[in-house]
Amino acid sequence: MTNQTHRKSAYPPEFRAEAIQLVRASGKPQTVIARELGMSVETLRLWLTQADLDAGKRSDGLTSEEQEELRRLRRENRILREEREILKKAAAFFAQESQESNATH
Repeated sequence: MTNQTHRKSAYPPEFRAEAIQLVRASGKPQTVIARELGMSVETLRLWLTQADLDAGKRSDGLTSEEQEELRRLRRENRILREEREILKKAAAFFAQESQESNATH
């Protein structure tokens, strides 16, 4: 999986599904269909690969569901790390404050 930020697709899901179906049903080369649809052949190839992964026809990558779960878990992990850092700083602050108050008494 590449290290890209997740962004909204420039193409609606319906267009993607129709393009995939067109490649599979027409028998035309991907380059011809991509040109006819006004898109890059690489985008079409990636869509076909992802559709095969999602359908279980390939196992050399993550399904869309797995990719979404990975994004969710990474986001959750980042938040937990941030929260842990805040708690560490708060604990250090209160420990120092407690030591200072004990020293003055």
